[in-house]
Amino acid sequence: METTSLTKHQKNLSAAIHISTFSKYFIPFGNFILPLILWTSNKNDSSFVDENGKKVLNFQISILLYSLTLGLIAFVFALFTAWDFVGFINVLDHNEHDLSFRIDEIFEFGSHLFVFGFVGLLWLGLFIADVVCSILGALRANEGVV
Repeated sequence: METTSLTKHQKNLSAAIHISTFSKYFIPFGNFILPLILWTSNKNDSSFVDENGKKVLNFQISILLYSLTLGLIAFVFALFTAWDFVGFINVLDHNEHDLSFRIDEIFEFGSHLFVFGFVGLLWLGLFIADVVCSILGALRANEGVV
């Protein structure tokens, strides 16, 4: 949706809200704090700035939730991998029926590295999506497109 009645200030302010998400590399939670300050102080002046601010914060919250989910998955796999690797509990030692299967041969330490690598690739994808979408959002906002 392109609007021609937008002022240069509104376009620049909307682009600045998008670009301000990069402040997370200098300030903890800067990707929330700075866009939130810019958006709340200017959302009543323009519906264009209001809409861009909402979209920026929604995207940053989504990226945070996806990252936390990936972190939880990695933590659980790391916990069970370390638990099994150190050998705190070996369920097979308590096998009363003396069956000859070995679960630890199926899930060797190397197979857990595959999961860590996959989670790492997903994190890299989230990072790239965050950077690219923030830049594209700023460029589109500067053109007057929500």
